[in-house]
Amino acid sequence: MAWNKRNRQLHRQLSIIFTTTVIVAFIGAALGLTETAMWLFYLPLPPLFLLMGTGLYMFAQPYRTKRRGARPNLAQ
Repeated sequence: MAWNKRNRQLHRQLSIIFTTTVIVAFIGAALGLTETAMWLFYLPLPPLFLLMGTGLYMFAQPYRTKRRGARPNLAQ
């Protein structure tokens, strides 16, 4: 259960980082910095990929729990 809590907290923190980097990229585009700093648009990609990983884990978690609970008890 501790892993699920940590994963959700990490997902929240990554979403804040991702949102901040997207805002920075838009501000840079508005100021015209994109002609000299094209890397500014690639800045949100690392947090986005990490968000995808944690999000897919949280998406699959209920299905894994259902599947684990549906197995018959073979110990008897």
